[in-house]
Amino acid sequence: GLGFNIVGGTDQQYISNDSSIYVSRIKKDGAAYLDGRLQEGDKILSVNGRDLKDLRHKDAVELFRNAGCDVSLKIQRRLQPQNGPVGHRGDGESGGLPLAAILVPGLALAAAAVWILLRYRQRM
Repeated sequence: GLGFNIVGGTDQQYISNDSSIYVSRIKKDGAAYLDGRLQEGDKILSVNGRDLKDLRHKDAVELFRNAGCDVSLKIQRRLQPQNGPVGHRGDGESGGLPLAAILVPGLALAAAAVWILLRYRQRM
């Protein structure tokens, strides 16, 4: 396969009032993952020059299955949301900063402040 899953279609809209086809998941070590250009959330506009507009989900899946070895995709990159949840990545990774990246520096600063305060109080 091509190494990714899709969602959407006229019969299974992923986004309300939008029947487009979107990449829902990139399979680790699959063709799309190894190529590196396709991203989860990308809208797929065409496959090998065939427009995906107004297709049912199963027809889009069939189009991908019959795409052949050399596949050309025309995509529209998704816009990154300013606030709110990040799309499901499927491999256990979140899209934001890890909690430790925020907590560790914060705890280190707090510990340093307490140490300085205690040292200052001892000298008084």
